[in-house]
Amino acid sequence: MHPLISAEDLAHILSHDDVVILDATQALPGQQFDPQACFLSGHIPGARQFDIDMFSDPDSPLPHTVPGQARFTRLARALSLHDGTRIIFYDQKGVACAARGWWLMGLFGHDRTQVLDGGLPAWQGAGLKLETGPSTAPMDTPPPFIARPRMRRLKGLGDMLDLTHAAGSCVILDARAHGRFTGELPEPRQGMPSGHMPGAASVPYTTLLASDGHMLPPHELRQIFAAAGMHPDKEAVCTCGSGMTACVLALGLMASGLGQHAVYDGSWAEWASTPGTPIVTGDA
Repeated sequence: MHPLISAEDLAHILSHDDVVILDATQALPGQQFDPQACFLSGHIPGARQFDIDMFSDPDSPLPHTVPGQARFTRLARALSLHDGTRIIFYDQKGVACAARGWWLMGLFGHDRTQVLDGGLPAWQGAGLKLETGPSTAPMDTPPPFIARPRMRRLKGLGDMLDLTHAAGSCVILDARAHGRFTGELPEPRQGMPSGHMPGAASVPYTTLLASDGHMLPPHELRQIFAAAGMHPDKEAVCTCGSGMTACVLALGLMASGLGQHAVYDGSWAEWASTPGTPIVTGDA
């Protein structure tokens, strides 16, 4: 299944019994808005809210890291998700949260998952109607969701330390703004240094998107990744500030035909706050 779906194609399947629409909107660092208020003011008909913070590890000191299998399973079942569900994620204000939802579902073994290309603005731009107020989606009792974790898609601090010492074994793609990568711009989290991991390549996630928020065509995505050293025979790990926009790179890799690749879940929030981890500034 292709990781992206257009607004028009989603409209055609909206009434199908196996389709579940999930609004994953979340305020990223530096953004000021209320996702709940946004949802109530207008959402795709039948959409349910997918709370990124809930689908995270509550005991981690890091922001929205991957939850344990039991927690993920319980929350997925509460949304009436099951193995036969076709899940469509969307964002009201971008793509990062929808991409994180898509990646999480794949991490826990559910492949019938897509992201609405262009998010809610694309839906509205196609002249399609919105629903206001709380979700009207029926919460039935389907067959229980069964998580099947694929931990190879997840990298931790130890993995990244190994990769930075094994030059060329893997391409580390950094989704943060280029100025944060070079160290010229501050991190949005107070007191955290900017810069990057040794050997990482800068691929700001916004470079994968057209001006209207849609993902670029596959051939353009491949050109961007190739310029960062990513080729079909390479393995990649995507990283960012806290594991959110890294998932946009993972989505772009999949949409480009370069396959499924791992995400460093702790990302810069973990790397830069761990004593002794090497931090590089500048373009290289």
